[in-house]
Amino acid sequence: MNAEFIFFSGKGGVGKTSMACTTAVRHADEGRRTLIVTTDPASNLADVFEQPIGHQVTAIAGVPNLWAMEIDSDRATEEYIDRAMAPIRAAFPEQIVAVMEEQMSGPCTSEVAAFDRFVDFLEPAATDAPLQFDTVIFDTAPTGHTIRLLELPTEWSQTIEAAEQGSGQTCLGPAAAIQDAKHKYERAMLTLRDKSQTSFVFVLHPEATSIKETKRAMDELGKLGIHPHRLIVNGIVPPQAAEGNDLFAGRRAMQAGYLGRIERELPLPTQRMYLLDDEIKGADKLRQVGRLLFDGLTYAYSARSNGHVNGSSAKTLDPALLERFSPAAYVPLVSPNGNGRVLFFAGKGGVGKTVASCTTAVWLARRGHKTLLLTTDPAAHLGDVLGVPVGNDVAAIPGIDNLWAANIDPKATATVYKQRILDDARERGRPESAIAVMTEELESPCTEEIAAFDRFIEFAAGDEWDVIVFDTAPTGHTLRMLELPIEWSKQIDVKAFASVDTVVADDVAKQRFGQVIDMMRDPHRSTFAFVMYPESTPIIEAFRAGEELKTLGIQPGLVIANLVIPPSDAATPYAQARRAMQQKYLGEIAGRFPTPIVQVPLLSKEVKGLEMLVELGESVYGDGKPVADQMAVAYAAD
Repeated sequence: MNAEFIFFSGKGGVGKTSMACTTAVRHADEGRRTLIVTTDPASNLADVFEQPIGHQVTAIAGVPNLWAMEIDSDRATEEYIDRAMAPIRAAFPEQIVAVMEEQMSGPCTSEVAAFDRFVDFLEPAATDAPLQFDTVIFDTAPTGHTIRLLELPTEWSQTIEAAEQGSGQTCLGPAAAIQDAKHKYERAMLTLRDKSQTSFVFVLHPEATSIKETKRAMDELGKLGIHPHRLIVNGIVPPQAAEGNDLFAGRRAMQAGYLGRIERELPLPTQRMYLLDDEIKGADKLRQVGRLLFDGLTYAYSARSNGHVNGSSAKTLDPALLERFSPAAYVPLVSPNGNGRVLFFAGKGGVGKTVASCTTAVWLARRGHKTLLLTTDPAAHLGDVLGVPVGNDVAAIPGIDNLWAANIDPKATATVYKQRILDDARERGRPESAIAVMTEELESPCTEEIAAFDRFIEFAAGDEWDVIVFDTAPTGHTLRMLELPIEWSKQIDVKAFASVDTVVADDVAKQRFGQVIDMMRDPHRSTFAFVMYPESTPIIEAFRAGEELKTLGIQPGLVIANLVIPPSDAATPYAQARRAMQQKYLGEIAGRFPTPIVQVPLLSKEVKGLEMLVELGESVYGDGKPVADQMAVAYAAD
């Protein structure tokens, strides 16, 4: 009997991991040998199951029949390169092997390797073959990244075929060495398209951007011949939460309209899941959630409320910490100081980076700073939040003086980038043999990412703007982009084999990348702001990302704590319980991040449109008044 494959997908931050883990526990409890595996570079399976997992199949404590694995991109990359290069090392001189290995150190290799490891679970003959499992559940990366993974087999086939006609070398490795892989990926796509064996579950929130992203992703999957089977609408405010609470009553009314829209526009089998008043962590909690999701049990409050968290009384923040919540501490970090400033908004998908970046950009522009708002996120939502169209070219935002915006579309930018590189090579008289090698290189799957970052560098290297606000992609993707200039410089060093006249141009490129990297490392010229809501998983994810940034010489400068329940809206039991949970984690944020902390309040409706952004910006950044002090938080004792 073939294994059943279930894929969980959707916009970042909608609860894919929680729903995937809940489903995995239910299948295991029903006697199915179940594996849950993630390809997400920002994986948090270990956090949900409250145990170490990592890059190997690991039994889950307390859940017989359940195993899990987090595909580690670094380990997968090493394994992939070793397999691809093994026959080459035996057949070619050491110098040629060194060049080919360096060629494989490019930025797309980790994505390629993660997908290669992922496909192993769809291959009956592979190690850890899924035939030993009855169910294999994939907790996937945020939608834009997932789609790129699923598109890779097609792109790889094109790259391999082109390489066979040319040098025989690709950024994925020697074409001859990965011919077997090509057939493996083709078989994997057949499995993904087989409705009798594979199903796709889209998780979404009852919100406009989540619905739009789900529809876009479903269309992309449809082009690949893959069709989703059902939906889980997550994060629904329960009826009891709206009783006597204007904040949650407003959010529930907002959600009601979107729930109707989901029924009309996404007519698929649908399950609904409430927004709980505590976190989903541990096997017992996952079983409880499973009873709500699969059995239709009535939602009940947890035991936490009235200022208590897990039995611990709340304490007031230390006065020294309160200073870090004041606009006097964080406004200078988002404002230009005469030399210009670049703001990077990073964090786990779905935590509100786009809202935070748009709010900040609008506030800065209204204070007379010439501001450019950019994103390279393939699931960009700048236009949705601003309420005006945002295209691939920089354009002024009507209604707000001093504000311009652009969505750096990776596909469109890659087309322009490829043509520019090849035209430049021909103008400098490169031989056709070198042009052919460059053309092959530019057809690789990583070119879109390189091109998008190159476009950003063009803006960052200039002096036209007082402030550039960079709304980034989800954290794992962002870090790979930040590493690109360094990895790209390594590739430049070995391109002499293609043509000897590249030295001058490559030196110019190196210098430009170096200048931008130096800017990123200078806290007087750039600020890395980590956006998170006050819950365990996004805090841990941001902390890990911050530690990775430090290895690049970049220090996190600011934290944006999003969706914080104001004290005035926490008078009812449900709101008290959720605020008590948030209080605990705001204290943890202050302990993990020695930076100023901006609090963005939870509102009764979505943040959309310039009018609302202006209002939110004034409430968050103000004019120096101690707005944050009015929301002084408490946290639970350890």
